[in-house]
Amino acid sequence: MFRWLQNYPHFLEIVYDLLEVSLHPLKRWFKPGSHSEPFIIAIEKLGKETVFGCQMCGQCILHSTGMTCPMNCPKQLRNGPCGGVRENGHCEVKPEMKCVWVEAYQRSLKMPKYGYQFASLQPPVNNQLKGTSSWINMFHGIDTDLPPGWTNTKDIPVKWVKEDFYANGD
Repeated sequence: MFRWLQNYPHFLEIVYDLLEVSLHPLKRWFKPGSHSEPFIIAIEKLGKETVFGCQMCGQCILHSTGMTCPMNCPKQLRNGPCGGVRENGHCEVKPEMKCVWVEAYQRSLKMPKYGYQFASLQPPVNNQLKGTSSWINMFHGIDTDLPPGWTNTKDIPVKWVKEDFYANGD
């Protein structure tokens, strides 16, 4: 219904920042297992599902992926496209659908504040967080806690040269 908003990633970037600043003082009510948690999950699901097709993974990285949810990829790839992106930019699994990662790249180019994060390596999805609130998880660092045996992606060097990233843009 409101998915067209994704085509205005800079606007959504501003909304994200405003929402984060507005909700931060309410952090004490944003607790896992609190009485407010089901309400927070319902509001988050309604808003993010309507605009982004949110799958409620509990580890939202929209601001790092051009305000495009990578969980909408039929393969749920979190760090970029598979080798099957068609010449027209569409998905190999769902040919009628534009590749999530093609859209993410194009949208990230329109994001002056967070666009560079497109080149960041994201950790794999922790399926234990599925159905939980990414806001609650973010405020309490749950979304960055790793299960035993996982390596933090921050420990993996990624070369980031802004000029290279934007050289191939629209």
